[in-house]
Amino acid sequence: MQRIVLASGNAGKLAEMRQILAGIGIELVAQAELGIADADETASTFVENALIKARHAARISGLPALGDDSGLCVDALDGAPGLVSARYSGRHGDSAANITKLLGALGNVPDGQRAARFHCSIVLLMHADDPAPLIAEGRWQGRILRSPRGKRGFGYDPVFFDPALGAGAAELDPAVKNRVSHRGQALQRLRELLRAASPASERAGTP
Repeated sequence: MQRIVLASGNAGKLAEMRQILAGIGIELVAQAELGIADADETASTFVENALIKARHAARISGLPALGDDSGLCVDALDGAPGLVSARYSGRHGDSAANITKLLGALGNVPDGQRAARFHCSIVLLMHADDPAPLIAEGRWQGRILRSPRGKRGFGYDPVFFDPALGAGAAELDPAVKNRVSHRGQALQRLRELLRAASPASERAGTP
């Protein structure tokens, strides 16, 4: 089993990633468990921020690192909250405040103009100076509800609606969400990339 540090302190992300990556010889450990603080996200794209976080965690831990940067992009808000999704309200990780601000910003925007998408960029570095990281991305199309629905998920899930499924993200069974979500898509792509590296265990340096 190859230990890989997840460059995030988000418990919801860790749980989802462990479920989706189960069975491929990877043990994900949260950076907080190793005493690693969050990196400063100074880039202007999701993938660059994911790289910053992964390099930071890999350099301090000495382990391979998985960096994830994701966010919600709303058309009517010119892509906001985007890169600052986790701290949209001003305080990092305050989901309730972020949702309140989002719904307030949309105000009376009609349903037909509330299109949005979750975007996820994931990178895997074998070491801090890895010149050829594996990069996988995913997008989940939907729209913003007028009020929260459902008790599952985390972040903006309570106000994100998937028209194809006819349900909100926070109403979905975790197995369904892991299949259709932006993070689920990106992680499935990462699994494919690891298999293509032939084999994943060889790339990760295990017997």
